Amino acid sequence: MRVLITGASRGIGRAVALRLAAQGAAVAACASAHGDELDRLVAQIRAAGGTALPLLGDLQQSDTPARLVEQAAAALGGLDALVGNAGISSPAPLATLDAAAWDRVFNVNVRAQWLLARAAHPWLQRSRGSLVAVASMSGVQPYAGMGPYSASKAALIMLVRQLAQEWAADGIRVNCVSPGLVRTPLTQPMYDIPTTRAAREALVPLHRIAEADADMAGTVAFLLGPDAGYITGHNLLADGGLLDSVQGHIVGRPRSGGPS
Repeated sequence: MRVLITGASRGIGRAVALRLAAQGAAVAACASAHGDELDRLVAQIRAAGGTALPLLGDLQQSDTPARLVEQAAAALGGLDALVGNAGISSPAPLATLDAAAWDRVFNVNVRAQWLLARAAHPWLQRSRGSLVAVASMSGVQPYAGMGPYSASKAALIMLVRQLAQEWAADGIRVNCVSPGLVRTPLTQPMYDIPTTRAAREALVPLHRIAEADADMAGTVAFLLGPDAGYITGHNLLADGGLLDSVQGHIVGRPRSGGPS
């Protein structure tokens, strides 16, 4: 497999890159910054005998996605898969949100995903490949105070569904993963606070916080692989049952069992 992964220098993107490389994939790992982290990822993959290419680009710029796809395809001899993992947020109440902040979030979380997909389409059509976008449970349920984040992730989920319908005849599968609470370098400071970690774990029916490598990387790898060969246009909610548990948090409702 020849795969292009955005947001690959840390968190879920890094975990996906390492998982796919361990399975024999040649990886074009992209990041907008964090150059040292990206270099370490590439070095780790190469040290294990894998193939990895570092690419840098700001996905807020409209010409970046096509350039990344062109560079990756040229270096790897084509593309079999695309993982659109890069995303940003801009927390703020919508009533006071700056329009430029809205545009930045949508440019990275939605427009760049479309431009990446569009640029990769000829390569994926040739290889009858697959695309996986990383959305969020916040695209399924609103996250108040997070500005345009929920709206952008909801738009991404619909983009994936539309691409899946338009590209099915080309032999291209298009799916997305919506993670719930995940331990990453960005969220780790919260989980270093025992009370915060315990309170969050108590909310999740599986009573643990997801790990990027153990939980999210395998989910993405599954959707890209042959075992998911008849799945397209699907949003796989990987949240430990959190969103479906909302009624169980209403005081006075009967509980189904498990830790209290």
